[in-house]
Amino acid sequence: MLKLVQKFLLINKYSEVKNEFKDLFLSHPNYPSLFAITDSLDLLSVENAAVRVSKEQIENLPSNFLAYFKEELILVERAKDFVRINTIKKGSQKISYDSFLLDWNGVIVAIEPNNVVGRDSFRDEYKTLKYYVPLFLLVGLSFFYNAYNLFSSLFLITSLLGLIVSVFIVQEKLGLKSSIISKFCNLTPNTSCNSVLNFDGSGRKWVSFSDLPLMFFGASFLAILIEPSDSSIFIGFLSLLAIPVVVTSIWIQKFEIQKWCVMCLSVSFLILVQSIIWFASDFFTLSFSIDSVFPFVFSLGFLGAFWLALKPIIKNMLNVNSDLKELKKFKRNFSLLNFLSQKVPYTSDFEDLRGLNFGNRNAAIKLAIIISPSCGHCHKSFQDAFDLVLRFPEKIFLNVLFNVNPDNVDNPYKIVVERLLTINRSTPGKTVEAISDWHIKKMGLKKWLKKWNAEPVGLIINQEIQKQYDWCSKNNFNYTPVKIVNEKIFPNEYELNELKYFLNDFVEEKEIEVLEKIA
Repeated sequence: MLKLVQKFLLINKYSEVKNEFKDLFLSHPNYPSLFAITDSLDLLSVENAAVRVSKEQIENLPSNFLAYFKEELILVERAKDFVRINTIKKGSQKISYDSFLLDWNGVIVAIEPNNVVGRDSFRDEYKTLKYYVPLFLLVGLSFFYNAYNLFSSLFLITSLLGLIVSVFIVQEKLGLKSSIISKFCNLTPNTSCNSVLNFDGSGRKWVSFSDLPLMFFGASFLAILIEPSDSSIFIGFLSLLAIPVVVTSIWIQKFEIQKWCVMCLSVSFLILVQSIIWFASDFFTLSFSIDSVFPFVFSLGFLGAFWLALKPIIKNMLNVNSDLKELKKFKRNFSLLNFLSQKVPYTSDFEDLRGLNFGNRNAAIKLAIIISPSCGHCHKSFQDAFDLVLRFPEKIFLNVLFNVNPDNVDNPYKIVVERLLTINRSTPGKTVEAISDWHIKKMGLKKWLKKWNAEPVGLIINQEIQKQYDWCSKNNFNYTPVKIVNEKIFPNEYELNELKYFLNDFVEEKEIEVLEKIA
């Protein structure tokens, strides 16, 4: 399902958010439901709609959309005379409009195409290139310092191909799925790389079956780069000796597992090719000098030690990522957030407090942060809160309040609050810049006061600071920052930027409250 939605995003030019969507979708408490898809798209500010339409409106629908077909979520791409559907199990296939309408239940998910393509789309297209640059440099240096003939060149090419396939095998074994490789591994009902690679619990050994091709072709490739001619002779002989292993692998796939691993067959084919090249060449000999053996043994020892050290680290990182997704899914449960949120003890007069306001006053989410200009943690709280308003201006209303004792004349930062409230009252258009200079740009006190030399502080401003301070004292808010969402204290177990995960939950909760009041 994830791959389908990511492809859907790519078609509509949202390549820059597909990885972020993966994180949001997999950690969603309702994964893998349709709501998890639409809610994750909402969080990414991708305009979307999940609706049920009549089948007669098929020609009025977007050129591509997600739909439920035979009780399975699919990606639909409309053409003039046919419909191309992409399914999780069967991949891409073309069917007629009549066939599609017969088993389509009318539910679709559509998104607004992205007309602004960012630099990330270019970066995504070429992001893997940096991993191949060192490889090209090594090959170039080897060709510059060594003499290659047809025999050694063929062995270099086959070893490089084998190394690439071996990397894909290890990725599949570790669970790092690739959409391209998955297609090859599931070409027919009789092909399954995963079944073969996990046969007989090979992953419990220090070196599993999936590691052997990586070790062999990796050492072969490195050895040929060091000494092309002599190493090729020895590698060809090893390939000939490996034929019984190849035959055994094919036997196991055919008769025991009864599934074919396309990548394993590719490795077997390359080993057979190297054997044939060596056997048919003028280098057919069973006598090897130390010059032909040493580069391969050295390369094998180096790569073996490196891989044995690296593999547990990769496994631990993957396990940590998997555990983190489960923890995120648990943490994003709205019932848990409600349980941890405590009601503000005294809410009377709260609506009368006049702070710095941003966003939609009619929004379902009323976010208030109580901060102090001298509080270091308040910088992040304000930035997180302000970022939420910038990203979801229709859903969040932000009220910035201050907890500063107006009678404390020794507090050098009290004047910051006075000037911020004065600027907000006299020239509200400059409020954002003024508070951003302090809490986001973290401008020094002298520099900030020099830039924001406001008019004298009036009685109304002093009274407002006193009201906010008294209200905080009444609720025992003797600390900053305090984060309040819809008259509930936002729990410390959550970062304020995690509020974005619950936007739709708060909106739904507000709608229920309104309906209950009407009833």
